[in-house]
Amino acid sequence: MDRPIVALVLAGGTGTRLFPASRSSRPKQFLSFDGDQSLLSATVSRADFADHVVVSTRPAFADQIADHAPDADVVVEPAAKDTGPALVYATHRIAALYDDPLVVVLPSDHHVGDGFSEDIARGARVAADTDSLVAFGIDPTRPDTGYGYIEPGTDRGDYRSLVAFHEKPDEETATRYVERGYLWNAGMFAWTPDALFSAARDSPLEPLVDALDDGDPQAGFEAVESVSIDYAVMERATDAAVVPVHFEWDDLGSWDALARILTPDDDGNVALGDDPTFVDAADNVVATDGANVSLVGVSDLAVVSWDDEVLVVPKADAQRVREVVAKLKADGRF
Repeated sequence: MDRPIVALVLAGGTGTRLFPASRSSRPKQFLSFDGDQSLLSATVSRADFADHVVVSTRPAFADQIADHAPDADVVVEPAAKDTGPALVYATHRIAALYDDPLVVVLPSDHHVGDGFSEDIARGARVAADTDSLVAFGIDPTRPDTGYGYIEPGTDRGDYRSLVAFHEKPDEETATRYVERGYLWNAGMFAWTPDALFSAARDSPLEPLVDALDDGDPQAGFEAVESVSIDYAVMERATDAAVVPVHFEWDDLGSWDALARILTPDDDGNVALGDDPTFVDAADNVVATDGANVSLVGVSDLAVVSWDDEVLVVPKADAQRVREVVAKLKADGRF
């Protein structure tokens, strides 16, 4: 492909479901789950398919990006308003920085396996050849209520037509989606700037596109609400494709994910940080930055001790940690 591929890494979120390790001053993209690279560093490292890497973040985190991605360009969004405004703004900046680029969007909180670069490069070629908005769809390994789903349509070789996006389902619906061959929506995309801007002009983000063309991004952000790229653009797009990918994948967005990426003991317990003590305990997740944690006679829990905070939650309810954060934010404690 003649045009340069730019990996656009999203690193502006906080990661509320990974509280208490993730805090307002220490977002999840700066955390490490393997004792080596941070999530952001690992994401940038695996973007070897790209000619350039750009990290998009919010002002509060901008000064820390160089510690994790020293060779990447950094785009600082004027305000934190979810992925819709962030991606339109960052794509607009990329179009000004590079000649005729192809943009590939990578969240900075994923775990991936072999074959990642090849599959993503294939999706980039589809975006370039078809001028469509491309979503990457993951083969589901289980019915999961924590992910959105993509309904694929006609098989066109390297990609399929995109019929519809489906919001996070209940257990019964998730099972039905998997049986029907739906794919997980991983939040990874590929597009040309022109394709994105054309679709965004027919969306709630139109005032932002106009303001960016006028050279006034601040006014553009003030003119739009917080909205995800899925809802604002992808779900409305009339010319979208899905590229099925087949590498191992997990979203490291909540504590139960550690049970799927760390090696368990004989009783199914996994630990991040110092070794905990387990007595008659099974299928638990423990994460700590130094405290000695002991579990007795319990199962299927996530127990997290970080800084001066302790979290205990059933693994099945790990998504509800955001409710704790909402209470802490209301009290000015997050």
